[in-house]
Amino acid sequence: MSIKVAVALAATIGAGVLMSTAAQARPEMVGTHVADYSPGTIVVKTSERRLYLILDDGHAVRYPVGVGKSGKQWAGTTRIDGKYRNPAWSPPAEVRRDKPQLPDVIPGGSPRNPMGVAAMTLAGGEYAIHGTNVPGSVGGFVSYGCIRMLNDDITDLYSRVSVGTTVVVAR
Repeated sequence: MSIKVAVALAATIGAGVLMSTAAQARPEMVGTHVADYSPGTIVVKTSERRLYLILDDGHAVRYPVGVGKSGKQWAGTTRIDGKYRNPAWSPPAEVRRDKPQLPDVIPGGSPRNPMGVAAMTLAGGEYAIHGTNVPGSVGGFVSYGCIRMLNDDITDLYSRVSVGTTVVVAR
């Protein structure tokens, strides 16, 4: 085998290995022993960086999520008060204080839009469960309090829930 072929083969295999470790949409059916929540409830466990959609007394769909960074986390119960596809985004006041260079609005569909392909706003605050155009951020403590999902995962969850769905965020 020539050196050029060996280098090309190694580069191809290496790229395949790197691509296989990238964040991928991966909702998974899991068993749960959580009797405290009704079917249809969304439960976010920030310490696990996981979101659960409760299906019944013994099953849930689990998704990886990014959650609030240190000092930006919150816990409580709320409801979905809006659902939006390709939403535009205006930085909340707290984000604007930290990043004054951001534009007033980033249009929906823009690769710079942090909301990704869909968002579900939460009642009582400036938070949302939303997609992301930065898939490597899912699984970390990364946001100002929003729940960040892979775009394929938010698309899946979006199709399963409606406005009014209860959302419980627990540490």
